[in-house]
Amino acid sequence: MNIPRVLTIAGSDSGGGAGIQADVKTITAMGCYGMTVITALTAQNTIGVQDIHGVPLEFIDRQFESVMSDIGADAAKTGMLATPEVVAVVAKNIDRYGIKRLVVDPVMIAKGGASLLTGDARNSIIEQLLPRAMVITPNIPEAEVLTGMKITNRDQMMRAAEKLMEYGSKAVVVKGGHAEGEAVDIFYDGVEFVALAHPRIDTKNTHGTGCTFSAAIASGLAADMNIIEALSEAKDFVSHAISHAMAIGQGHGPTNHVASIVNNREAIRCIEDLKRASIMLHRGRCGHIIPEVQSNLGYALPYAKTHSDVAAFPGRLVRLNEHVVRVKDPTFGASRHIANIILTVMRHDPSYRCVMNIWYSEEIVEACHKLGMTVDSFSRDKEPEDTRLSEGSSLEWGTGHVLDGRDDIPEVIFDRGGQGKEPMVRILGRNPIDVADRVLAVAEAVRK
Repeated sequence: MNIPRVLTIAGSDSGGGAGIQADVKTITAMGCYGMTVITALTAQNTIGVQDIHGVPLEFIDRQFESVMSDIGADAAKTGMLATPEVVAVVAKNIDRYGIKRLVVDPVMIAKGGASLLTGDARNSIIEQLLPRAMVITPNIPEAEVLTGMKITNRDQMMRAAEKLMEYGSKAVVVKGGHAEGEAVDIFYDGVEFVALAHPRIDTKNTHGTGCTFSAAIASGLAADMNIIEALSEAKDFVSHAISHAMAIGQGHGPTNHVASIVNNREAIRCIEDLKRASIMLHRGRCGHIIPEVQSNLGYALPYAKTHSDVAAFPGRLVRLNEHVVRVKDPTFGASRHIANIILTVMRHDPSYRCVMNIWYSEEIVEACHKLGMTVDSFSRDKEPEDTRLSEGSSLEWGTGHVLDGRDDIPEVIFDRGGQGKEPMVRILGRNPIDVADRVLAVAEAVRK
């Protein structure tokens, strides 16, 4: 098996959120093999950079020789290059080993505001590194330093991209994360502009996003993607990592590089757990608590954000005499209604990832109480008109309405229905086996 090889040439972040550490995590998560040439050591954490120790130029040279003479690289990226001398030795080795797929992330300022390069290094990057780049990825402050322009809007980002192209790179991405509103990056290859947009994620935990983005682009290029394909993949990866960012430390926490790995690993387990739960329900003879609209059982990935991250049963779980049977095997994206409930619950407590709906009756609600389950409810009479008219929003509203008033997650949420809406009981839990056990306990209690 030939795995794409990606070399990161950057500084080490002792806090693990940016630099070499973020790059290697990203490269690995993108399915590539990561290698390093460390250009500086930093003593830093989520609060800031406390100290920087430069790596001797001869040792930077030696790292290049060790990696490239034996393993080689399909693509490379640069990060923190603190001095003109470091830039020069890196440029020399890029030429020496014929590295063509080069992503230059002109790292200049740390998240906490500390400068990460000397003033002379700016000109060295412009003169020696940018002409060798396939794509460069400055954020707005970095683009301002490199061009001498003030950038406050998208039109100025485009003008800056044109100016940056004059330095010799094949393409430019001016990152818009520092701008107001939607996070829009501007791509320019000398021919056309492309706006790459993603909704802005409200979090302070964005340490290492620039490193992560450039490493993801390099990984895409190493896998033979064209620049636009690599950018699109990188943008998706970074957005996913930011949306699951970790509140580690007292300052700007890191993005979550392993969110996609965890979800991919857990996908098979989600499906298998749903299958096992459906067998339990079938053997438990609980058909008498299946509603007229039938039931469904959904289970979300640990870092679920959309309906496609929630698995359920296509065609639902249906009653067949005393039994519950599945029409088809579970799959992701099979039920928006169940997914709406689960995603709402997970916004309050990510460990509660599973829900099943069953028949409503006062007897069933009473049985839940007697079994020691925590029970809560919402009234559709209080549902806002715009929510009622929006397809699929009612359950999200009702679930959120209950949870907003609680400090915990109830095991049961029910409603008594409304115009055109069947009353329903929903059993909540951390996993399908947990939920199936509760459903079977309720079925047994009301059978007596």
